Amino acid sequence: MNYSTIKKAVTCSLIAALGFTGAAQAQDAKVFGGRSQYRTWSIGINGGITTPNVLIGGSNAYGRKVGLFEAPVREYYGINVRKQFSSWFGLQLDANRGRIFTHNAEGQAPEVLPTWENVNGINAQSAETDVQYAVSLNGVFQFATIDFLRRENAVNFYASVGYGLMAFNPVGYTNNDGTGTAWDNKGNWGESLGDREGKHDRDYTREAFVPVGLGLKFKLSDRVALDLGYTMNFVDTKNLFGPVQGRTSNDKFSYTHAGLEFSLGSKDKQDLTWANPVATLYDELKDPELRNEVDALKQRVSALESTVQALSTDSDGDGVADKFDKCPNTPAGTQVDGSGCPIKFPEPDTTALSTGSYSNIQFEFDSSVLKTSSYPTLDQVSSDLRASGATLTLEGNASEEGTTEYNYQLGLDRANSVKNYLVNSGVAASQINVVSNGETKPVASNATEEGRQLNRNVQFKK
Repeated sequence: MNYSTIKKAVTCSLIAALGFTGAAQAQDAKVFGGRSQYRTWSIGINGGITTPNVLIGGSNAYGRKVGLFEAPVREYYGINVRKQFSSWFGLQLDANRGRIFTHNAEGQAPEVLPTWENVNGINAQSAETDVQYAVSLNGVFQFATIDFLRRENAVNFYASVGYGLMAFNPVGYTNNDGTGTAWDNKGNWGESLGDREGKHDRDYTREAFVPVGLGLKFKLSDRVALDLGYTMNFVDTKNLFGPVQGRTSNDKFSYTHAGLEFSLGSKDKQDLTWANPVATLYDELKDPELRNEVDALKQRVSALESTVQALSTDSDGDGVADKFDKCPNTPAGTQVDGSGCPIKFPEPDTTALSTGSYSNIQFEFDSSVLKTSSYPTLDQVSSDLRASGATLTLEGNASEEGTTEYNYQLGLDRANSVKNYLVNSGVAASQINVVSNGETKPVASNATEEGRQLNRNVQFKK
């Protein structure tokens, strides 16, 4: 693979990704409810092994075709910091160091001769490269983040591509197992590994490289994730394993690793890495702007209702417009039929109301706005109250996030939201009492998100 082609492709990909993110921010200041509502920074550590080959194939520096794990492996490790911009894209800074080893087949005569100084015609059978550092900036693209069954994912697939700089120093050996006479690219050489110590520490070569990776992450907890990955590294040099004569293509190596990733930020916020974008379609009330739009729409509907009422004046207040009222001037509070004439109803049976048959009214996190899914239950409660004339107590509740005072007020707001709906549907305000339990009467454990969701409710009590 041509290095300049890879570099151009990587540059275009990163610019496109950043441009898309910037355009999305320009069109809409909110990302999945607003990035401020999420944790977007994380730090990770990793460790694993290197091999002098990649998935796309090719030969090592000594002309030998190699399989994935035919050559002896060497250790490699690193640290990374990532900023997540959306549920599918983030920028990650990686820093690694370690070693890479390559060799000819055992017993096979080398096909090329090293051009290293002071070798005196001795053939190199193997080489080990010390990587002092490899630093790169990578675009990380997450896949399969959409889950229609859960609000947060537990498994994420990802791909990454980037550009970086590495400092390295190769050492060649006369034996294919990394033993025998050793020499570095400055001409230092000797009979044993001991002769190598201290001779090449300041002889590092610096070259650009392109890392291309695939991986899989498993969410272990709200803060910790397991990261398993494989990265192909394409180096902009033919001398990663020494100045080997006749090398026709740039060198490359792979890094297979496992690591842990730690989410940074407030415990009250969700990690954007694991956010499910589909969930926001059902969670519009988390967006203050949409909430304001809904409130404004309610006000416009109220204004329209007032206009209609003005066109249907009811002088005696019996609920029948004057132009349809056959019994005008009925006493206030008199129940009338469709023609405006008094009727007598059986005494209301206040024992007919059974609050145990009503489901709790659930609310979203930090919200007192009714969900449309609660309307059928509220309509049934309204019908029963109007038919029976019974009284009902609304108890507002909250989960343990936030202070006790805040949760008390949130529970009260939720209960008042239910009362307003019932009153607007025709229930007399005197039939409804409102109290708040705050966080003091949970129906489930606040130790889990499922329990906290159940505790955000309004309950019906006699």
